[in-house]
Amino acid sequence: MATIAGQSGLILAHSRRLRLFTLFILYVGQGLPIGLFWFAIPAWMAANGAPAQDVGSVLALTALPWSLKFFNGFLMDRYTFLPMGRRRIWLLGSQSVMIAGLLVAMLLNPGVGEVAVLGAIGFVVNMATTFQDVAVDGLAVDIMEEDERSRGSGMMFGGQSIGIAAATAIAGSVIGQYGAPAAYGLIAVLVFALCAYIAAFREREGERRLPWDEGQPHGRNLAIQAGAWWPILKNTFLALGKPASLLWLPVLFGRGILYGGLTGATPLIGANYLGWNESEISALTATSGILAGLLGLSLGGWLGDRFGAKKTVIGWMLAQIAMCVAMYFSVPYWSDRTVFMGFVYAWISLDILLTVALLPISMRLCDATVAATQFTIYMAVSNFGISFGAFMLSRIDGLGGLPSIFLVVAAGVLLGLLLMLSVKYPRRPEYYAALEARLPHDGRLRPRID
Repeated sequence: MATIAGQSGLILAHSRRLRLFTLFILYVGQGLPIGLFWFAIPAWMAANGAPAQDVGSVLALTALPWSLKFFNGFLMDRYTFLPMGRRRIWLLGSQSVMIAGLLVAMLLNPGVGEVAVLGAIGFVVNMATTFQDVAVDGLAVDIMEEDERSRGSGMMFGGQSIGIAAATAIAGSVIGQYGAPAAYGLIAVLVFALCAYIAAFREREGERRLPWDEGQPHGRNLAIQAGAWWPILKNTFLALGKPASLLWLPVLFGRGILYGGLTGATPLIGANYLGWNESEISALTATSGILAGLLGLSLGGWLGDRFGAKKTVIGWMLAQIAMCVAMYFSVPYWSDRTVFMGFVYAWISLDILLTVALLPISMRLCDATVAATQFTIYMAVSNFGISFGAFMLSRIDGLGGLPSIFLVVAAGVLLGLLLMLSVKYPRRPEYYAALEARLPHDGRLRPRID
């Protein structure tokens, strides 16, 4: 507990543990609607006879806001309520919209065949979720120290994976027993609880917790807050126009293709090859997500600190390509329970571990004055890849059937791998300091820190 100028409460800028925990719990909350709309609802659809085209269409609409969220970053960097910090007002507002969307879904209760309605609900709730996502990402870039970023990345995406897993398991079970409206209502209650936590902390000392409290904008935020559109556009354009930044975008796009394609392929394989229902598919996906989250929290951050982001990314990409090739050539064994479970555990874990490794590089490329905008554009490119992967899933009949999605995914990851092997991306500041500090006894550089 911190007390500054008579002000007490939770202040992120003063506590490393509080920063990491807050990023963790916010990403857990962000994972709740994702688990519902990306896993539980598609599993429910597939188990009740929905074809791949319908599942892919709903997923594509659900994913679309994530591809367009760079607009969110522009809005957040231009407009905010600085007495409450740069990001908190957006967090509270976006979660209020999420709750409203979930309550509307509970009242409408669309059926499996109502693809347009399901897609529209998924679009609206995920649009609100993207605003929360951008606000949290901007908060992370604003508030984290450089030496926290690998660990923070693990906390963020490990937390998201746990949130997705929890929502998938709970929603899948609730849908099976009580129907989809109960699942919508339950997730709305959980999101409301997260709103209460957001209202409890401040970003920096002197700020307000709520609009009617006493407090003032922090000097650091006043100094970097853009007062017009042109500086935001100019700084974003300059930052994104750097060669390393332009060559980073295809890496993120390739990662997205894997998530979009395999999110939809999972329930289709489970329902069509093993005859599983939505509860069984959701339970497996949830268990896999919990494991992935724990790996992200522990192994993901540790590997980034130990070997550097670039080497870690390359290793996970190689593993993903190997997994896709193995699945493509093992179609006769897809009805084997062990093969299917191994596939789900593998792809969800590898996706989280790769995402954890990618995040520090994205942060290093960001200009602090337009952090939300630039970081959001990076994430939007990845999410556009997700939409593309889901779209390709809806077109697999013309590509040779469901196994072809693994070729599409492998091609996207391979593109990213080739860039990682050939492009020099930013390293941690310690690395550049080491370039000028040679060891006196042998003249060799200090150990590399990525």
